[in-house]
Amino acid sequence: MHAMARAVHDRLPFLASPEPALAPPAPAERRRNPSLSEMLSLVSAATVDPAGTDDDGSVFSLPMPQSAPAGVGDNNAGGEAPGRTIQFRLAFTDLTYSVRRARHGGDGGGGGLCLPVQRRSDRVTAAPDAHAPRTKALLAGVSGEAKEGEILAVMGASGSGKSTLIDALANRISRDALKGSVTLNGEPLTGNILKSMSAYVMQDDLLFPMLTVTETLSFAADFRLPRSLCAAKKRARVHALIDQLGLRAAANTIIGDEGHRGVSGGERRRVSIGTDIIHDPILLFLDEPTSGLDSTSAFMVVKVLRRIAESGSIVITSIHQPSQRILGLLDRLILLSGGHTVFSGAPSALPTYFAEFGFPVPDDENRAEFALDLIRELEASPTGTKPLADFHRTWKLMHAARDDAAAWAPTMSLKEAISASISRGKLVSGADVSSGEAASMHTYANPFWVEMKVLTKRSAINTRRMPELFLIRLGAVVVTGAILATVFFKLDQSPKGAQERLGFFAFAMSTMFYTCADALPVFLQERYVFLRETAYGAYRHVSYVLSNAIVSFPPLVVLSLAFALTTFFAVGLAGGASGFAFYTLAILASFWAGSGFVTFLSGVIPHVMIGYTVVVAILAYFLLFSGFFINRDRIPAYWLWFHYLSLVKYPFEGVLQNEFARGGECFVRGAQIFDNSPLGALPEAVKERVLASISSALGVGIGADTCVATGRSVLRQAAVTQLGKWECLLVTAAWGFFFRILFYFSLVLGSKNKRR
Repeated sequence: MHAMARAVHDRLPFLASPEPALAPPAPAERRRNPSLSEMLSLVSAATVDPAGTDDDGSVFSLPMPQSAPAGVGDNNAGGEAPGRTIQFRLAFTDLTYSVRRARHGGDGGGGGLCLPVQRRSDRVTAAPDAHAPRTKALLAGVSGEAKEGEILAVMGASGSGKSTLIDALANRISRDALKGSVTLNGEPLTGNILKSMSAYVMQDDLLFPMLTVTETLSFAADFRLPRSLCAAKKRARVHALIDQLGLRAAANTIIGDEGHRGVSGGERRRVSIGTDIIHDPILLFLDEPTSGLDSTSAFMVVKVLRRIAESGSIVITSIHQPSQRILGLLDRLILLSGGHTVFSGAPSALPTYFAEFGFPVPDDENRAEFALDLIRELEASPTGTKPLADFHRTWKLMHAARDDAAAWAPTMSLKEAISASISRGKLVSGADVSSGEAASMHTYANPFWVEMKVLTKRSAINTRRMPELFLIRLGAVVVTGAILATVFFKLDQSPKGAQERLGFFAFAMSTMFYTCADALPVFLQERYVFLRETAYGAYRHVSYVLSNAIVSFPPLVVLSLAFALTTFFAVGLAGGASGFAFYTLAILASFWAGSGFVTFLSGVIPHVMIGYTVVVAILAYFLLFSGFFINRDRIPAYWLWFHYLSLVKYPFEGVLQNEFARGGECFVRGAQIFDNSPLGALPEAVKERVLASISSALGVGIGADTCVATGRSVLRQAAVTQLGKWECLLVTAAWGFFFRILFYFSLVLGSKNKRR
């Protein structure tokens, strides 16, 4: 060991004598080779004492993995129970993924497609020059494996590629962009098989805030467990999972959000994990499940993962900076730096590994913190972490013989292993195992009408427990209706009354659409939950779209009746009961179309402020081209197409038809023809003489009570002649269906959850 350390020092002199500016305080201790007693104490410290890890006797008391000898070749680091047959082995070889560099951006390690300018902490090789390549490798030849019953943790600094590796293994990166292979029992994993037998837990806890823990997991069971499984077995699975997650005390507590007190952060994270493992998947991927949690909560979360692994799953998670006791729960560890592997093996091998590299772990220091600190120091050096990555490859070759001796080869095909796993309870499938993989593993567990029923019930419960959202919309509609009713109170049948009716209808119909914009944040919140749940086949896109429409419709009926009752009789609109019924239907159709429009935008624009800006701008254009401000006949030909696309046009023309197309009503009588003209200021006597002259010239008797213009004349003057009122109503309702179809396609195209 000392010879190896001296060889490393001779070959890498900068590691033996680092510059003061690049080294941490008091570097002498880190460069000193350990004594034999210190090495023994390091090995002893790596051993986890099952009796000393948890003294509270809680539900998190789990059997700890037995410590293995410090070496990378230990393929049974998780403490496999004697006589147990391991059925699954996930292996990945030379995974490489590169993206184009961007001038500006965020985290290049695993967050998304935007790639920042290379930072010092991302460097693996020497500082780039002006001829640096335009692509950056987020993963560079990463290899490893994980077996059933084990936890594989991926660790590294921000930007090291942790999340990218998890995404690559979970098939969230396009296979065209990802190079290398990912196999299960030696067979390549296809998308449908992986989706059916795996789960992916995102870093954010995307849950419905007003559902309790039990309700959240019960709805997840309804989505992921097959219809053939009876309700009693589903409930039993939920209660067993609650006990497994240690959530019994919080089972009837709501999830909560900023405005509603609910479960704690650690409990929320465990609920988020539970919704994705309700079907007991064989593969479980997690993106930093301990992020944002205190030490105790993080430890409890990892103990839950330990129990999940011991139930027969392969758990693969990224983790930022685990504590010493969390390290004791892990079976395998991969350390990344700039997409390169700088360590892979059992966590207990860390002291030996870094000691052979020439940087022994001090007795009183956390091994994970030591490794991350050392990697940061190397990243800040002129050569980056390339020496450590090279040493890792050499170290792996030195232990290759031990790895080969302990290597495990699958004894059955993937299809047979899946069937055997299902037969002992995995995937909680109610299908016939004997019929094979095709029968026991479906893309979706239930038909779409069952999914739609469950989605509708869940959304209805969540909405009912947040009445303030609906009450605010109802209050806005009633207040707006009251203001319009008092401003346009009891309009008369005169030229000015006709013009005021046009203004009332234009404002009223546009109000319906603007009111729908208030629901944009609600749709966006549900959209993120939808993306998480559909990423691995919880339900179909069409089921969500239909349930969304069903849940949103009853509140629209109440809003329509409230506005119609507030304004129809107070303004003095015509038509009686039939006129009121059509007026209410026109308002409802407007709400339906506006709700569909906002729903579609929520599927296209995932940001609230941008969504509000787009909604307000487009609705303003719709109102401008509705035909109120400028008649259809006066709109320039190159803008006429927008007139027919205006959502406000059709309900506006429909209510105009309902008001003015009735016979027996007159809006201009006798001398009223001079109103709204310069002659309107003439004395009444003069108006009568002018009217008599006009009558004489036309040869038609026009008296003071002669009807000069009916309601249909008003419609012709407003160029509302192309469609009848029922046709306008049907077109308005059709817009609502059309936008929900567009919403469906936006979800299908925008929820691939894959990097390119």
